[in-house]
Order: sequence, then structure tokens, then C-alpha cells
Amino acid sequence: MTVASAFFYLFSTIMIVSAFMVIAARNPVHSVLFLILAFVNASGLFILLNAEFLAMILVVVYVGAVAVLFLFVVMMLDVDFAELKQGFLQYLPLGSLIGLGMLMELILVLGGFAPSSATLASAGTPIVDGVSNTQALGQVLYTKYVFLFEASSLVLLTAMIGAIVLTLRHKPDVKRQDIEAQNARTPADAIDMKKVPSRAGI
Repeated sequence: MTVASAFFYLFSTIMIVSAFMVIAARNPVHSVLFLILAFVNASGLFILLNAEFLAMILVVVYVGAVAVLFLFVVMMLDVDFAELKQGFLQYLPLGSLIGLGMLMELILVLGGFAPSSATLASAGTPIVDGVSNTQALGQVLYTKYVFLFEASSLVLLTAMIGAIVLTLRHKPDVKRQDIEAQNARTPADAIDMKKVPSRAGI
């Protein structure tokens, strides 16, 4: 067994166990921590496939942003998970039926997949010699697919603005910042001079 094979079995075993513990752990904080462990081991598998860009994105974006955000939300929100699990049994038959249907779809897709000879021939050399994986991906992304890349960024920007608009609530009793009033404020408006007699107090 080579070193690469040993690391492959190590990363894949830890990732499968971590993925199972994400749904099996009772504590949601532990589930998020197992999710981070699964992401880290998945990035190790990408490194073994010479896809260092995907490994970096998986660690920086998913572990550094998404998973940590999940962890902060779970820890900061006082969610009563016992109350949420009270109606679990009544949805179990429907959930099991949906899960069985998805499993059958995955089996049909994987069973009917047959790679072509051209795909198998190019799998060993996906990029040109002397060009890194990140550089080759950037050249394709920002030249051939630049318009699709910009369109996807606009879609994400629209989704972000829509989420802000839907969740923003203006309350009448909340004091808000008024930039024009702050800029127009003078020392005479801000300071009120009082002459207090000696030993009289305020």
C-alpha cells in the first residue's frame, strides 16, 4: 500500500464517520463540529486528487464561514430542541418514504452512469503541464465563462438584498442615526452651560 492510498483510506474513513455523527449526535454543537471535521477530511481528499483550489475553498469558505456561522447561530440562539423533536414520530413515515425515493434515484443514477472513452482518456491529464490547477481554473472561469460568473454573482447579490429587505423591521420606538442632524449640530446645541452657586450642587 502506497502513502497516497493510506491517506485516502484515512481521510475517507474519518469523513464517513464524521458525516454519520453529524446526523447521529444529540447535541447540535457537536453536530457542527463533526461537520467541520468532515469538511477538513474532504479537503484532504481533494489534495490527493491534485485539486488544491477546491481544497482551499472547502476550508476557507465552508469551514471558515458557513460551518462557523452555523456554530455561532446554534450557540447564540436559545433553541429548545426537545420541543422541536416532539412531533418527530408523526413525520417519520413520510420522511422515510421520501428518503427511500431519493436512495432509489441515487442508485439508478450511479447504476446507469457510464463514462465515455474520451472522459477516461483525459482524466489523467486534466490540465496542461506547467500550469497549476488554480491558474487553469481561473483562466477558464474568467475567459470562457466570465458572463455566467458575473450572472451568478448578480443572482447572489439579489438574494442577499432580498433577505435583508424581508428581515428588516422598522420599529417606531427605536432611535436611529440621522447623519444630516449630526452634521448640522453646533456646539451651542450640544452644550448647555449652567452657572451653579458654590457649594449648592447640581
